Amino acid sequence: MNLYNGHKRLARNYTLLADEYEHTMAAGYLNNKKNEELAVFDVFFRKVPNNGAYAIMAGVDKIIPYIENLKFTEQELDYFKRAGYSKEYIEYLKNFKFTGDIYAIPDGTPVFPNEPLVTVIAPTIQAQIIETALLTIINGAMEHATGARKIIEATPKGVGVMEFGSRRADGPEAAIDASIYGIMAGCCGTSNILAADMLNTKALGTMAHSWIESFPNELDAFLAYASMYPNNCTLLVDTYDTLRSGIPNAIKTFKFLESQGLPTNHIGIRIDSGDLARLSKEARRMLNEAGFPQATICLSNGLNAETIETLTVQGACFNSLGVGDNISKPEGRMGCVYKLVALKEKGIWQPKIKLSNDTIKIVNPDYKNLYRAYDKDTNYAIADIITRKTEKLTNKEDIRIINLQDNLKQKDLTNFYLKKLQVPIFKKGALIYDDPDIWTKQAYCNDQMSHIYEENKRTIMPEAYYVDGTKDYITFKNNFIEKTRKLTRKP
Repeated sequence: MNLYNGHKRLARNYTLLADEYEHTMAAGYLNNKKNEELAVFDVFFRKVPNNGAYAIMAGVDKIIPYIENLKFTEQELDYFKRAGYSKEYIEYLKNFKFTGDIYAIPDGTPVFPNEPLVTVIAPTIQAQIIETALLTIINGAMEHATGARKIIEATPKGVGVMEFGSRRADGPEAAIDASIYGIMAGCCGTSNILAADMLNTKALGTMAHSWIESFPNELDAFLAYASMYPNNCTLLVDTYDTLRSGIPNAIKTFKFLESQGLPTNHIGIRIDSGDLARLSKEARRMLNEAGFPQATICLSNGLNAETIETLTVQGACFNSLGVGDNISKPEGRMGCVYKLVALKEKGIWQPKIKLSNDTIKIVNPDYKNLYRAYDKDTNYAIADIITRKTEKLTNKEDIRIINLQDNLKQKDLTNFYLKKLQVPIFKKGALIYDDPDIWTKQAYCNDQMSHIYEENKRTIMPEAYYVDGTKDYITFKNNFIEKTRKLTRKP
């Protein structure tokens, strides 16, 4: 059971979260005596959404309880009886237990196209059954985490980003995921009380326009709020007229706190509409001239990485940001896929491949290792390297790496050190991974992103990061593609 402060991370039983063809194939494996045949499946994505260069790995925390709780009770078996599945298959499901291995890149790691994020080594029938749930978990988690990190990278250092997107999310689970993975990716907190309770922290928030509209006038609304929350007094100033009404009334409210001998070291304003750059600069001037330089300014209103960068260039004044839509409903989809890459036949791993006329869709075959190479002098990541499982890399020799799609693109690596990216999560069906808490993951994500070149993190036209194969892997892959094509052309 994976708990967040007493909450089950997955409240719903997801055993039946599978596409029908997963089970028609699984029943076919059983019927053809292939249920004990070991397979290797890789989860990967082909392209970063919105022309980005990196994504953030996420979802391991949800894979763990899914696999641990995966069992077919009478309630689940009833579906297969109604759907006409064989008695043999229903009996198999009745005794089902995942017995395979799962390796994954840890949550919070920057990741790149065409590298295995998760690798499942299990009897083919088991690996097939879990496909849809794994993809649903990883795609959703990575979309939230990647969207959040893109915003964090665009935000000036020292400015807090608050996740405000629950009301915009596609359902309750997405709202919780946006909060949790937003914080994992670097947000300082969330407005979502359920998620905050799960993370054993306090939710963040101020007021809505409805609070102000419910009072006879704006000043009365501000004074009532300040009287209740003098130690957390951030006032929403754009309900009527930000410069002529909102900020002057906020200043009057802060002066009222002073007159009552109440502290004014936790005061601020939030601007949620209009020209945020112009309004925030004028707000900063007005607050300073009124004697409240300590008053903070929070900006919100559909912010994304591009608008945040534009605000910064224009000299906007802000201490924090409230970001909702573009974390809870990020632009673009990850498009992670789950592909068979090897089968164990007569005790030997045999590579498998899906071919395509579109080179980006040709799967990287075989059971593989994945390494990240770092420059010894700068500690920046310079390439991710794929090898066959039988090929071992060391830090002691130079390596030539070759692009997975375009073999003319090659690079020689020198003066580097290596780190294996995947870690074991399950071995023989048993959980062996100690999943870190969210704040540890956040610190890890921040650290890992500090080792990625700024050129790879640019919002506009980022430089592509190297995800290449060794010379031995590329030679194997090319030969295997040619061999497979010859076999398929035989009459």
